[in-house]
Amino acid sequence: MKKVVATGTFDILHPGHLFYLEESGNLGDHLSVIIARDVNIKHKPKPVVPEYQRLRMVSALKPVDYARLGDDKDMFLPIEEINPDIITIGFNQYFNIENLKKSLIERGIEADVVRVGAYEGEGFCSSRNIMEEILIRRCSGSD
Repeated sequence: MKKVVATGTFDILHPGHLFYLEESGNLGDHLSVIIARDVNIKHKPKPVVPEYQRLRMVSALKPVDYARLGDDKDMFLPIEEINPDIITIGFNQYFNIENLKKSLIERGIEADVVRVGAYEGEGFCSSRNIMEEILIRRCSGSD
């Protein structure tokens, strides 16, 4: 069985998230998803949706076989426990793939790293864009 791990924040779910998870799942037989912990998110604004709610929503998605929260101190610990064959990175995730591969090897994790392309379909494909649109439509003071 080929195991795949996808990671992300998954703040406000949108078609881009679903595309990423579908493409990740297509690379193997079992898709595990690691949801970023609130305390570990430092490269962008903190999520609006609480981590346990994000976990529940991602767990309910059809492509996902297993979902869990990341470790609040060691991002590699859940990956070691799952022991995947492939780790996928979203097109807009900030990881440097070569540095990530080096860190995985140092931890004894022998997984391929694959960057999934961008969602090209219609609709919102960014939690940030959804929030900006909410502010425009609901908070601008005009109807």
